[in-house]
Amino acid sequence: MNNELTLSEMQKRVDDWIKTYGVRYFSETTNMICLTEEVGELARVIARKYGEQSSKKSDLDKNLEDELADVLWVLTCLANQTGVDLSAAFEKNIKKKTERDKTRHINNDKLK
Repeated sequence: MNNELTLSEMQKRVDDWIKTYGVRYFSETTNMICLTEEVGELARVIARKYGEQSSKKSDLDKNLEDELADVLWVLTCLANQTGVDLSAAFEKNIKKKTERDKTRHINNDKLK
């Protein structure tokens, strides 16, 4: 399977999956809570892999790749159900960041 999906393809695949297997999208509120939970699980993996915390037995089956994908999944669900085109939103966002920050980081002595 090709791993190089566009954001539009990803949004369609998530939508197709929801319609085929998921019955319907959870409410936006439920998905926001799910997103927060998934980000917490991702933070736990990061804290144990890159931070000072040691792993517990229950942490050993968790992996960074899967947790990142879970965050991406729920974020995509939220985009789909609220009518956000992630490709267009990303392009608009990177343009905003470029215009706002084109010299900010380059001139930041803390980053040198």
